Amino acid sequence: MIARRSFIRVIGGLAFSSAFAPRYLLGAEPAGPEGVLVEACGFKDPGGWALDTQHYQQMGGSYLLAHGMGQPVANARTSFRVPEAGTWHVSVRTRDWCPGDWEAPGRFRVKVDGKALEAEFGTEEGWAWQRGGAIELSAGEHTLELEDLTGFDGRCDAIFFSKDPGAVPPSEDIPALSAWKDKVTGRAAKAIEESEYDVVIVGGGMAGCGAALAAREQGLKVAIIQNRPVFGGNASAEVRVHTLGVHGKGSRILKKIDTKHYPNGDAAAHQCQDKREKSMRESGADLFPGHIAIGLGKEGDKITSVEAREATTGIIRRFKAPVFIDATGDAWLGFWAGAEFREGREAKSEFNEGWDRYGELWSPEKADMRVMGTSVLWNSQKGKKPSRFPAVPWAMPVAKDHVATAGEWFWEYSSNDLCQIRDAEKIRDHLLRAIYGSFANAKKHPKNATVELKWVAYVGGKRESRRLVGDHVYKMADATGDEVFPDAVVEEKRELDGHYQIAETGSPYDFLSKAMFMKVPKSYYIPFRCFYSKNIPNLMMAGRCFSCTHVGLSGPRVMNTCAQMGVATGYAAALCKKHGVLPRELGQKHIGELRKLIGYEA
Repeated sequence: MIARRSFIRVIGGLAFSSAFAPRYLLGAEPAGPEGVLVEACGFKDPGGWALDTQHYQQMGGSYLLAHGMGQPVANARTSFRVPEAGTWHVSVRTRDWCPGDWEAPGRFRVKVDGKALEAEFGTEEGWAWQRGGAIELSAGEHTLELEDLTGFDGRCDAIFFSKDPGAVPPSEDIPALSAWKDKVTGRAAKAIEESEYDVVIVGGGMAGCGAALAAREQGLKVAIIQNRPVFGGNASAEVRVHTLGVHGKGSRILKKIDTKHYPNGDAAAHQCQDKREKSMRESGADLFPGHIAIGLGKEGDKITSVEAREATTGIIRRFKAPVFIDATGDAWLGFWAGAEFREGREAKSEFNEGWDRYGELWSPEKADMRVMGTSVLWNSQKGKKPSRFPAVPWAMPVAKDHVATAGEWFWEYSSNDLCQIRDAEKIRDHLLRAIYGSFANAKKHPKNATVELKWVAYVGGKRESRRLVGDHVYKMADATGDEVFPDAVVEEKRELDGHYQIAETGSPYDFLSKAMFMKVPKSYYIPFRCFYSKNIPNLMMAGRCFSCTHVGLSGPRVMNTCAQMGVATGYAAALCKKHGVLPRELGQKHIGELRKLIGYEA
């Protein structure tokens, strides 16, 4: 029997197999106007604008973000060529990220050859092409600039020049937009570079880094794909959360990538980032930072390859391997492959071992989609002289009368109405409104006359979204009970730690959270069966997308523990190659060897 082969190109968070793909994925010409497209991610000099890759799956681009904390950032600059002289009509893909009865906070101008177009951009709701008027251009090279007007997170995905005054490129249909971008830039005609590895790791947070280092230590050829320019995920200098949890048996590896216990949001994260980047470079793994996974190939129920798009160029690379590790946090690889997964809170009655009639503590009577939220950390500093902060009327509906000059982990947002994956940009932006509004309120007090914003993250630190299902689903009773797992490969002893929004208790501030703690009397252990997919035989997972319940996640979700998961799966990949087996069979026949490799008694 010949296994069915398929390829899944994933754009906009949707997976299209060869049987159900739109026509443009099957070789048909993607619809869209002809012209010259300049993608903001490819600007030669981004100036003070930051490259935001977090929301590619949701909005179809890696965009430039004017994250100036209320001070306009330096212009982004590049050049472009038009093939012929004449009148060119300009459209800019952007959005008003905070629409309402006020001036849009993210306004910016576009300059061509030093002259600004008449329109201000970032003033229309939703990601869309905003008209910029017509300009006369000679054939050949011209300069292009983005001029930030506010410092409050204006965003630009692309600028399009067309000879047709009625040209409207795709926008809301994200797959069509992506296919059109590839066509108009010429990328669609380029052959995809393919490479073969022993293991491919998607996700470069602490779990992915741990997996890469462990696999390389055993001599595997390793590729690790990370959508941000740096490694570490929530521990990175972009998010600045210190690593909690125990090292377990993985201390030798984890010391190379973990952080000091600095205050969350502290600039000491940069020193730890340097250490981590050095360790990753010296590991011998092939590193692909700034690459966004967008698709995969399958043969039967196995993954055969992963495709990733370089954020700055849009170039696609294909990575082949016999086994894969999903360390994305959001379980993208498993989701695209059709792996069974869970989201939200289980009902109390579903997992009631050890709790009799109560089920899992903190669980609702009926299952729902509520999860722990995303945090955006921030801080300020005292300046040498009094300073002003701009009026932010658009932030006040969120911040209300809240006053603050810094934000810790509890600046967290989760909502019944918003998905942590689909609505990630909205969630991040809601927290930005809370931050700017609370700081503006603080500046009204004379004691804060010299206080200035020092740092505000723009990369959100997520806690929970999809959880892939393995042969065992880790639950509260596994942490609090007495069961000894013969295939235990990860350990922890910290308390169970779940979060809830204080708005649930009547607070007017929906952007703050509190923790619920339950002490665990002894160390608890997680079995290897939680780290491979139940129905995708060559897929392992490490990090917060491991096989667990909502409450089961609450203890071992912290980064050192997630990195232990990475180490276990990295070593498992090496033994899969050694014995010619897949993860489930490895766990059944060679678990003693894996445990010994990690540091446990076989």
